[in-house]
Amino acid sequence: MALASQNFEVLIKILIVGDSAVGKTCMLLRYCDDRFSMSHLPTIGIDFKIKKLEIDDLRIKMQIWDTAGQERFKTITQSYFKGAHGIILTYSCDDKDSLLHIDNWVRQTSMHAPPDIIRVLVGNKCDVIDRTVSYEEGKSVADEYGIPFFETSAKEGTNIEETFLWLAKTIKERLSEKEKMGEPELKDGKQLVSKTRPKDSRVCC
Repeated sequence: MALASQNFEVLIKILIVGDSAVGKTCMLLRYCDDRFSMSHLPTIGIDFKIKKLEIDDLRIKMQIWDTAGQERFKTITQSYFKGAHGIILTYSCDDKDSLLHIDNWVRQTSMHAPPDIIRVLVGNKCDVIDRTVSYEEGKSVADEYGIPFFETSAKEGTNIEETFLWLAKTIKERLSEKEKMGEPELKDGKQLVSKTRPKDSRVCC
């Protein structure tokens, strides 16, 4: 069954990881609901939202997981690395420590995530006036790990759409390559969900 078949919906799993208060939840809300809140409770453990979109006539269902950054929740977070296709490593542009801690999050993904996971580094809150991390510093860390880099602002919506869209396209291409190689994981019902395409289908969140 071809991955590009219009009768299938591709399910991909993405995790947003990083220290507490770097804006992971705000990024999720901005992308899925197009809203921003200055006040919300810290994420307890794991939460997720669904975003649907279409790439090259292929229906994509993104399951985006918002993970807690607090130390006491890391064991919960680790269990959700399994089966993930993409990881957004997040730090805040006004918190240099959160950038320094990216090394820890990279180690965790290396230990618990699939070996071919797609990773991207995101510097959130690029709109802040009192930023302590420059664009060049963030880009240098991304280059060190050989991964793409985006600066975003969940508050203003800067590069949020672009980040998730890049990730979705890259994962879709990776899954297409795997299918061409005949890898069985694309046929076990976990990545491909059989669904009849309605005549008047619309992309929604």
